[in-house]
Amino acid sequence: MSAPTKGTPDPILLTLFANRFMSVAEAMGRALQQTSISTNIKERLDYSCALFAPDGDLVANAPFIPIHLGSMSFAVKYQMNLLGKDLKNGDVIMTNSPRAGGSHLPDITIITPVFSQTQPDQIIFFTASRGHHADIGGILPGSMPPTSVNIFEEGAEIVSFKIVKEGVFDRDGMLDYLVEKPAKYPGCSGCRNIRDVESDLKAQIAANHKGIGLIHALITEYSLESVQEYMYHIRNNAEQSVRNLLKDVAKRRGTKLSARDYLDDGSPIQVQVSINEEKGSAVIDFEGTGPELRGNLNAPISVVHSAVIYCMRAMLDVDIPLNAGCLVPIEIKIPEDSLLSPSHTAAVCGGNVLTSQRIVDVVLKAFNAAAASQGCCNNLTFGQGGKDKDGVVKEGWGYYETIAGGSGAGPGWHGTSGVHTHITNTRIGDVEILERRYPVLVHEFSIREGSGGKGKWNGGCGVIRDLEFLEEIRVSILSERRAHAPYGLEGGQPGERGRNIWIKLPREQDGDLPDAADDLLPANPSIHKDVKTSTPKPRIINVGGKATILMGKGDRLVLNTPGGGGWGALDSEEAQKEANEERDERIKLEWSARGSLVERAKVQSSF
Repeated sequence: MSAPTKGTPDPILLTLFANRFMSVAEAMGRALQQTSISTNIKERLDYSCALFAPDGDLVANAPFIPIHLGSMSFAVKYQMNLLGKDLKNGDVIMTNSPRAGGSHLPDITIITPVFSQTQPDQIIFFTASRGHHADIGGILPGSMPPTSVNIFEEGAEIVSFKIVKEGVFDRDGMLDYLVEKPAKYPGCSGCRNIRDVESDLKAQIAANHKGIGLIHALITEYSLESVQEYMYHIRNNAEQSVRNLLKDVAKRRGTKLSARDYLDDGSPIQVQVSINEEKGSAVIDFEGTGPELRGNLNAPISVVHSAVIYCMRAMLDVDIPLNAGCLVPIEIKIPEDSLLSPSHTAAVCGGNVLTSQRIVDVVLKAFNAAAASQGCCNNLTFGQGGKDKDGVVKEGWGYYETIAGGSGAGPGWHGTSGVHTHITNTRIGDVEILERRYPVLVHEFSIREGSGGKGKWNGGCGVIRDLEFLEEIRVSILSERRAHAPYGLEGGQPGERGRNIWIKLPREQDGDLPDAADDLLPANPSIHKDVKTSTPKPRIINVGGKATILMGKGDRLVLNTPGGGGWGALDSEEAQKEANEERDERIKLEWSARGSLVERAKVQSSF
């Protein structure tokens, strides 16, 4: 991990290089956002960019998506070991397979080696970007099927492919991986909108190239020796920060910590933490976690490491870049054949966005750091196209979004309402853009008042998102915390569970129109017909946490996302009232207009 360095680093240069490395990743991210065309990357910002050492360790990143950043190092190291000296200047690698350091298949990673300008055969860094693509094939539009039972149903799997070879873009190979191969599996289609995906992949390649230029400029300014020396100093600084954290935890809470939580299907996730107070190191053991699942909540090993490195960084009270040094004092043990170490063909699309959140909840619970946040990304997908029932392939599209909820409270702070929590850091699509580009109307997008857990410090509230579909369309929801509520700590109450409601209009073709026989029933007739208009009343259906629905024109999906858990017991009703008033006032003060349109207006006004 650590390379020899020349003594104690200069603290000013240490800070300078930490920020310069982060600025490289930030510039890559800006380039990717500006040159991409999909809603997912351009508006929702579901992407990450980072800089890696020649050994594949994470050096620095901008504050993008934590679940990407911890696992991208696995992807870089896998390609290094697989390709070795076959990597040439001008090569760009494309990968998304969980066995090769991927998280789930829609997250495609583009990796570019950075070669020395003075020694052309020497790799001195890697730049990498990972973006969530709205459709890469599989059984359903959006490539996030709630019902997938193997990885082939989730779309294109790419272990290693040189999308650019010595400067030449391989479009035919890309089409084969994304369009032809996924469609060979029964019931599956290839990518439904390859033009958008191809454009975004080129944007990722360009973003990596931007990073290469900035790294070479930094080396020209300071020399390769100095740049790499401070790269190792920064990692060593992160390592020492985590060791100090573990020593402090051991003094306050002891050297043996443990916690358990459950997925909604009852599968346990168990963790035991053993801290060596003298060395400031720890063993985090997930023994006791449930076996591999038939469904898609299995989490690849790289995702487990991402969740743990995020927790270590989140508990630090010092400002350092998230990098590989955070995991040096940590040994992670994962039981074989568990849902955290699944087989190569296991379905994993939900593990990256749901199980990862539960891992974070369990680790933070063991450290008694904070009450549970919503523990879910509330993954909504809808789209059209792909293979029809006759096997004919039709071009289509897919849309994907994750929906905010409440964050957990902690010792000294209230949770935040309507926010993406922990390992996700994406933005939801702007209502104006969503309604303009897709056949959907947003009836409501608001704070779900009262859904946060009560306590001395209240959990944040979830949100309500009410969507009406303007044409027949297949919609999928993949969510958690619909059965097990987000826990409170130190006497705080749990947050409210989430709920997914389908408001369905009765239709003759569905066989649910009321008929004359219904008038003979002793039940209240208003259940079947609106008294004023004599039109059939809509059915209110709880679809559960994971479902795929063929929505008819005018049907609505109302998502109530979970709240965060509370922290600490209230001493009296007066304390409860005071806490509620403080939270309400904070919500009013914190709210401000936001989104891509607002940010664009701010940029324009600064010219």
